[in-house]
Amino acid sequence: MIYKMFIRKILFLFDPEFVHTLVCTILKLRLVHKLFKWLHGFEHPVLEKEVFGLRFRNPVGLAAGFDKDAELVLPLSDLGFGFIEIGTVTPRPQTGNDKPRLFRIVQDEALINRMGFNNKGMQIVHQNLLQIKGKVLIGGNIGRNKNTSNEKAVEDYLACFNELYDVVDYFVINISSPNTPGLRQLQEREPLQHLLKSVQTLNSQKPRRKPVLLKIAPDLNETQLDDIIDIVKETGLDGIVATNTTISRSGLTTDENKIKQIGDGGLSGKPLTARSTQVIRYIVQKSQGTILVIGAGGIHSAQDAIEKLQAGAVLVQLYTGFIYEGPGLIKKIKKELINLK
Repeated sequence: MIYKMFIRKILFLFDPEFVHTLVCTILKLRLVHKLFKWLHGFEHPVLEKEVFGLRFRNPVGLAAGFDKDAELVLPLSDLGFGFIEIGTVTPRPQTGNDKPRLFRIVQDEALINRMGFNNKGMQIVHQNLLQIKGKVLIGGNIGRNKNTSNEKAVEDYLACFNELYDVVDYFVINISSPNTPGLRQLQEREPLQHLLKSVQTLNSQKPRRKPVLLKIAPDLNETQLDDIIDIVKETGLDGIVATNTTISRSGLTTDENKIKQIGDGGLSGKPLTARSTQVIRYIVQKSQGTILVIGAGGIHSAQDAIEKLQAGAVLVQLYTGFIYEGPGLIKKIKKELINLK
């Protein structure tokens, strides 16, 4: 309540990317994340869940994009997240797209971003994760560099897999961001089969295979989703993250001219709530529950999280809802899940 009434109003007066940087700086202060742990660090044994052969202390995670370089894992864990997905990480550092590239759509409780996989590269991320290895479950969301062609994309994914193998607990193959030119073409059957088979071949050569998931777009039609389901089964992937941001602008109440002025980018937040849940339900039902799904997209309340779990998701992830609702949302979801037990 305090967050929405006071803190958010102040933060929303400033440029969203500036605020993100400011919040990240504050979160790094030891006293601050100790305070957050005291305020929000609620856990309960009934929330523990084993998925992908991993033991999650609770099913509420942070989606990729917030902590791209794995600099905030411990303070974010102290906020109560059961797992943190870092990235998207690319082999080489890149600055991302030109600013401004992050926009609030307050009337619709949404964000539009065209960040473009800005990150410090896999080697820096590896070093950051070495310092906190084993203290919280980490997902490594990996992608290709902007200047890598789709024909050579597999090399980038394999490089990231090798570099991060010993410091993450599971991997997410990101081929669904709309902000790297041509990336979504990798969702088509042949290139996707080649990519996932290559990753799984490398995975099988490791001392212990890591769970590998695929992050998909909410804009896929049923035929495309059927192809994804078939390929996930064929390649022995461990699951799907559903969903990434959408390129659709349908259903927004914000003035159309303002949306046009913002331009390209992936839309996240409340407008995605229903579609992401629909995709989760379709995958789970079509695969007869054989494909495990992490639900993401438009979770702004405990009820939103519950609906995704009821649709068949085994875990959920927050991002935009975390920004609009504040850290108290994590605790609310967990308490409501206990009430349902």
